[in-house]
Amino acid sequence: MSGRSVLRRCVTCRTLLDRQQLWRVIRLAQGGLALDQGMGRSAYLCRNHTCLDEARRRKKLQKALRCQVADSIYAALEQRLQTSPSADAEAR
Repeated sequence: MSGRSVLRRCVTCRTLLDRQQLWRVIRLAQGGLALDQGMGRSAYLCRNHTCLDEARRRKKLQKALRCQVADSIYAALEQRLQTSPSADAEAR
């Protein structure tokens, strides 16, 4: 049973991937947003510039989470892209 992968869909490109390959943005039950950990409504996003930029431009995370997404969330995801050398390799 542990060998089964859990699939989730990117809110931007709609690609179905293992959730370990995606970023998770959570609208916490007690209010606010978090990355990766927490209970609440979740949206998943591919780990590449294209999906991140498109999500910001077309407000994909706001629509999926049904709340405003602060620029600090996008900045944190952008920072992850810059510190992860495999991000662009995974996108290709």
